[in-house]
Amino acid sequence: MKDANRPKRNWIQEERRKTLGDYTCFCLGCGSVWRYFLEGEAALPAECPHCGGETRHRCPACEAPFPSAFAVECEECGAQIRPPEVLGVRIRKSGK
Repeated sequence: MKDANRPKRNWIQEERRKTLGDYTCFCLGCGSVWRYFLEGEAALPAECPHCGGETRHRCPACEAPFPSAFAVECEECGAQIRPPEVLGVRIRKSGK
């Protein structure tokens, strides 16, 4: 579920998304991230070119794309989209 207390994205975040890509694809193994636009979604790798791990670009529960490279829960439905750690390092600080 969406967090009502979460601040909306600021202008610099939106500008970055419009330049680099609106959404992200990430490797569940090594944490590599790619930004993309929906028009280029078909070209995303099914496995990571760096480590061979599984990549994910949509929520397994609701199929929503991920706008943040640091997402661990889906912004649309709240489902966990990946473990909160990559290579032993927390992806997000506690409380975020």
